[in-house]
Amino acid sequence: SMDLVGSVDGSDVIIVDDMIDTAGTLCKAASELKARGAKRVFAVASHGLFSGPAVQRIHDSALEEVVVLNTVPLPPGAETEQKITQLSIAGLLAEAISRIHLRRSVSSLFAPKKKDD
Repeated sequence: SMDLVGSVDGSDVIIVDDMIDTAGTLCKAASELKARGAKRVFAVASHGLFSGPAVQRIHDSALEEVVVLNTVPLPPGAETEQKITQLSIAGLLAEAISRIHLRRSVSSLFAPKKKDD
């Protein structure tokens, strides 16, 4: 059973999760959000495992786009799925390694940026 708190009617919705495995729950959630009036549904996750029927489920789902990081290789079929986008964390990892080597702060990589007035 899924519970939704609040209204999504006419809204763009972003589902955030740590990982996507078979995408069953994710696709059910997207379907439920659309049924409740969401205009568009997107998903973002750190790790896209995409096991078993995941890629086909995403393809057939109400999801507009699924964005994951390249923390694990995409399985066959996922690279060509139009709804799946994979972003690289190479620059972030390189900067973290450099800061560790130079004995500089790594946590400041994740601190909010101040606006230039």
